[in-house]
Amino acid sequence: MGFLLAAAALSLDLLETCQDLAAWRQQQQGPLHFVPTMGALHEGHQQLIRRAAALRQGSGQPPSVLLSVFVNPLQFGPGEDLESYPRDLRSDIDLAAAAGATALFAPSVAEIYPRGEAGLTRVAPPLLLRQGLCGRYRPKHFEGVATVVIRLLTLVRPDLLLLGEKDWQQLVILRRVVADLGLPLRIQGCPTVREADGLACSSRNRRLSPSQRQQASALPAGLAAAAAQVRGGLSQAPALTSQLAQQLEAAGLRVDYVELVAPHSLEPLQQVQGLALLAAAVHCGSSRLIDHCFLMSRLPIVAIDGPAGAGKSTVTRAFARQMGLVYLDTGAMYRALTWWVLRQGTDPADAAAVEPLLLGLDLQLSAGGAGEQLVSINGFDVTEAIRSPEVTAQVSLVAAHGCVRQALTAQQQAMGLKGGLVAEGRDIGTAVFPDAELKVFLTATAAERARRRAQDLESRGFAVPPLAELEAQITARDQQDSSREVAPLCQAEDAVELVTDGMAIEAVIQALVDLFRQRVPEEAWSATADGVSSSMACSRPLQASSSRSSTCSNPSAPP
Repeated sequence: MGFLLAAAALSLDLLETCQDLAAWRQQQQGPLHFVPTMGALHEGHQQLIRRAAALRQGSGQPPSVLLSVFVNPLQFGPGEDLESYPRDLRSDIDLAAAAGATALFAPSVAEIYPRGEAGLTRVAPPLLLRQGLCGRYRPKHFEGVATVVIRLLTLVRPDLLLLGEKDWQQLVILRRVVADLGLPLRIQGCPTVREADGLACSSRNRRLSPSQRQQASALPAGLAAAAAQVRGGLSQAPALTSQLAQQLEAAGLRVDYVELVAPHSLEPLQQVQGLALLAAAVHCGSSRLIDHCFLMSRLPIVAIDGPAGAGKSTVTRAFARQMGLVYLDTGAMYRALTWWVLRQGTDPADAAAVEPLLLGLDLQLSAGGAGEQLVSINGFDVTEAIRSPEVTAQVSLVAAHGCVRQALTAQQQAMGLKGGLVAEGRDIGTAVFPDAELKVFLTATAAERARRRAQDLESRGFAVPPLAELEAQITARDQQDSSREVAPLCQAEDAVELVTDGMAIEAVIQALVDLFRQRVPEEAWSATADGVSSSMACSRPLQASSSRSSTCSNPSAPP
């Protein structure tokens, strides 16, 4: 293990063998963040290192940051640029140290593959993720990437792996491989860094001549033009891809592909609906360049469903604040209406009696001075009152009425037309926002939810029943919610189940952030997105029509 002085009197440990790495790893007491590269470092790599050094996990302890430099022969195909790939370890050491790396691991091929390729255990990612885009033109590439990254992860054992969003297909594949293998680490994607002329930072850019660089700038320019067309109303994939391909060819670039795909599944799309990835690969001289842009027909939506008492409101509110999304508490809307029904002396179980109360209903959600959610109905502040045991006991009855669900679902969908929100409830992912970018089914055992309910009642000054009684109430409500004929509580087919027993609130929020970032990259939505408020007014009067009346009299009718 060597200790090298680098530029500007900075230093880092240089590790050249697996034995060096093991000895260094044993000395690290805090979190370890890992940035794997093939060297020829540039500003994009340095941004990854800076992010790795700045991120703090649960303990708040500063992490050690390890960078690897290894030109992996497995990910180069016949006739590709393995031999000519740029290598400059001295410069890499200086740039890594300047960005804040603690150590640099630069092993030989024999260190990583001691038995050679013939004796190597290979990792084959799912075919569905690697057969399109770059995989169509580089059939063994992603198998080579997955194999070396898993090999490095087993040697390094990091807490956090940082990867660039520039190589989006690679990022999607590695997330899937790490999840499928159950490796105990988090993955953080970081936005693409661009040079002054718009080119995405790449080690291969240094091989471009001035004239080739001017040619290559047509790639980011063409993608930007396509994004402008989508903002202007163009959404069909054939028009977008053919126009971009023609622009690239006109600039003298040889096009491998231009495709519109779903960012998470990488499946081809026929049009931009929600979030889409427009990706391209071209050849400019001896360099193959890839780039992409994310296109949105609306801002992203997150749907969080789950049974009563699972902690949805608490974590959703915090998650929305962290990600710069509007928080839509649909449960509060149903609770507020239930409070109004009870105040009017109306039988919550009588749909025909409840329906007239929907006429001209003024239901508002807003943010208080400290960022807390305020709920009012017909001029009454019911923020605390809707959490009472009386409302809790009756809200499922009111919510089960078809007229109620139709009215409030329409209101919620109107609020979500532009997106940029996270909503939680019972049927958000199945009925209200079935096209949400992320759907999560947040749940916990009945015993855990009873314990949380007792704590909530005590904190609000209400009488606390025995835990066994609370658990029985919760179980009964689960049965009622899941068996109602209109929009029953159930997990959407494409929702991710998140069981929160034993998880701290911070851990649940981080799990939601990680799931969100798997589907919505920072390039498409940053945590401080411009123009997005942390509150939303729900003040459009609700109207009940004759069709809603017939829905109420027939609870099995769809909302």
